[in-house]
Amino acid sequence: MKHGKKYTDNAKLIDRTTLYEVSEALDLAVKTGKAKFDETVEVHVRLGVDSRHADQQVRGAVVLPHGTGKKVRVLVFAKGDKQQAATDAGADFVGAEELVAKIQGGWMDFDVVIASPDMMGVVGRLGKVLGPRGLMPNPKAGTVAPDLGKAVSEAKAGKIEYRLDKQNIIHVPVGKASFGAEKLYTNLDTVMEAIAKAKPAAAKGTYFKSATIATTMGPGIRLNTLKYGV
Repeated sequence: MKHGKKYTDNAKLIDRTTLYEVSEALDLAVKTGKAKFDETVEVHVRLGVDSRHADQQVRGAVVLPHGTGKKVRVLVFAKGDKQQAATDAGADFVGAEELVAKIQGGWMDFDVVIASPDMMGVVGRLGKVLGPRGLMPNPKAGTVAPDLGKAVSEAKAGKIEYRLDKQNIIHVPVGKASFGAEKLYTNLDTVMEAIAKAKPAAAKGTYFKSATIATTMGPGIRLNTLKYGV
């Protein structure tokens, strides 16, 4: 694959054989994230588990201390008084059956879906639409929640969900290049600690196989994960 001059110049700043300490890696990420838009910084973590086994799944959610840098559009399925609680917390769209019909008609102008537990029978009808997009409400991710106000506030504040893909890799955003290395460090540290704590009892051997950070248009920078102790 042929890369542009900017990518090639940025790649020269990085030694692909080195495992960088987190702070140094983020300094490099900020230096290489110089596109004309504010690049997202993502971490990609390969874990020593087998996602085909139910007892080796790694999934959860965590609130990034400095948010994601992205405006999050929150849709809430609720009825009665719960609708007002969701609206007061800043939800962008609140409703019940009428939202199901709208989504089935192809409307997808939202980033997070939250539901009160009593609405999951209704939301279940959207499994084939929301599931493949990673938007289906789930108790583990805190998006099926009795306290809708808290769930909406967390989503707006920068709560992100992490989960294994079929290659046993977790991909999550930790902020924007404009945040600077210090804020990115706090966000990344929060994510890595959460993934470390989520280690399944059935996982054997090295848990963190590798971890790489990269900006949207930048080269990968390999991380030394020893500080997370797994």
